[in-house]
Amino acid sequence: MMLWFRMELPCWCLLLLSFLQSLSANNEFFSSIGQMTDLLYTEKDLVTSLKDYIKAEENKLERVKQWADKLDLLSATAIQDPEGYLGHPVNAFKLMKRLNTEWGDLESLVLSDTTDGFISNLTIQRQHFPTDEDQTGAAKALLRLQDTYKLDANTISTGDLPGVKYKSLMTVEDCYELGKIAYSDVDYYHTELWMAQALKQLEQGEESTLDKVTVLDYLSYSIYQQGEIHRALEYTKKLLELDPEHQRAKGNLKYFEFQLEKQKKDAEDGAQTEKEQGKRDITEKKEKPKKKVPNHLLPERTKYEMLCRGEGNRMTPRRQSRLFCRYYDNNHNPMYVLAPVKQQDEWDRPYIVRYLDIMSDKEMDKVKQLAKPRLRRATISNPITGVLETAPYRLRRATVHDPLTGKLTTAQYRVSKSAWLTGYEDPMIDKINQRIEDLTGLEMDTAEELQVANYGVGGQYEPHFDFGRKDEPDAFKELGTGNRIATWLFYMSDVAAGGATVFPDVGAAVWPQKGTAVFWYNLFPSGEGDYSTRHAACPVLVGNKWVSNKWIHERGQEWRRPCSLNETE
Repeated sequence: MMLWFRMELPCWCLLLLSFLQSLSANNEFFSSIGQMTDLLYTEKDLVTSLKDYIKAEENKLERVKQWADKLDLLSATAIQDPEGYLGHPVNAFKLMKRLNTEWGDLESLVLSDTTDGFISNLTIQRQHFPTDEDQTGAAKALLRLQDTYKLDANTISTGDLPGVKYKSLMTVEDCYELGKIAYSDVDYYHTELWMAQALKQLEQGEESTLDKVTVLDYLSYSIYQQGEIHRALEYTKKLLELDPEHQRAKGNLKYFEFQLEKQKKDAEDGAQTEKEQGKRDITEKKEKPKKKVPNHLLPERTKYEMLCRGEGNRMTPRRQSRLFCRYYDNNHNPMYVLAPVKQQDEWDRPYIVRYLDIMSDKEMDKVKQLAKPRLRRATISNPITGVLETAPYRLRRATVHDPLTGKLTTAQYRVSKSAWLTGYEDPMIDKINQRIEDLTGLEMDTAEELQVANYGVGGQYEPHFDFGRKDEPDAFKELGTGNRIATWLFYMSDVAAGGATVFPDVGAAVWPQKGTAVFWYNLFPSGEGDYSTRHAACPVLVGNKWVSNKWIHERGQEWRRPCSLNETE
């Protein structure tokens, strides 16, 4: 009986895991931390149900054990003198009764099914489970965070991230899974990093169902694919020390040795050729000292990641001295004459201002409450048609226009979910819209609805413009309200680490601060686009990022922000 029970519980654990794999493909949880919190409550409910099942099984097993103990004692006595024991008529009757009735009852008890409640609950809840795509998305988000914030695998594995409240360690299996996902994407760089971390933890004595041979197999191959044949050979030798009959490793060993010998021969032939041509001037061989590349010449991706880490351009003291904070009433707006708001300059060119304590906790909670049930994949403006559409989804891929082929392609640049809230849905939204109008002096009737976004694991939005450029003549055509003249962005949560809004071209970084909002113009008064406003949302390293934004359009602003005759004014 004990053997039967020990086997049964792991079987149900396997059943639970199998349910986790066969899920609906429509949830896409990893792109929103807000929606992922619901999964914790789902899992908690399942754990409670599982414990009830275990308790029922333990009660059943206890009854079986009591029966076994009673019969063990009875049998020990009876077997000493079987004929004398059965000579008592009551003992003979009870033996007949036990074998005819009671053992049948015991059989029914053992075969009774206590799983109905657990399985029914699991079946109901599994429709809310994440998918393989969510698991892969979360894994790739970890790799993206690793690159952006220059984190080594050990730092992530040990959970030593800045601002963490709940430290979590990664197992050998976790590291191996990350390496496998990178491997399936032909990303041998990250495959090496995470297989090496898995190997390190195995060598440190961590218990695991994985063995070193499996990890070394991936590790040696990923290193070879990066062109480091000598290191790949060393790891292959280590693998063969553990498993001398590993067929693939034996073949790789011969191949790596052949390649190294070939490289050695090619190097010798090259050296001989150089010798025959005569010795070169020693000064030509000396490496010139590498000059530091100015920030403005760095690739945009590099500048973006540097700003996300708090590096990059620094404003000169002279420019900083021209940034101020003030109480602001927007030219004596009646709403703010007696209670002006706090405004501070964040950057000078483009001019970015932040409003402090501009949204109350009650308002932020209400906006999140209204938005959370509606969170969907964020929409983008199709640069060809101008129509707002959902981006094809794999790590938030968005449709973009390839300038070389003229075809619509997918760009992996946004990880978030969003919802749109209209003023007539709730008086509080209308009040927020009016506040933006009062403080900016711009017409809200032609603005887009309030968009609420929640960023998921490693949530980001790579460098982009909010306004339509000249090569996108139909941008926002369906809205009929002209281009996006300005952007207003509320921060509705603090972020423990990461999540800054950065402007790579100018080196500006604006960090999330709960209850504040930032504002900038995307267009010059002439209507021309201000290309220095190209910006991005950095990946969230630790925490949960909630923002809401208002894109304000040109129509209705003719008398509120008169046009300039100078293109860049």
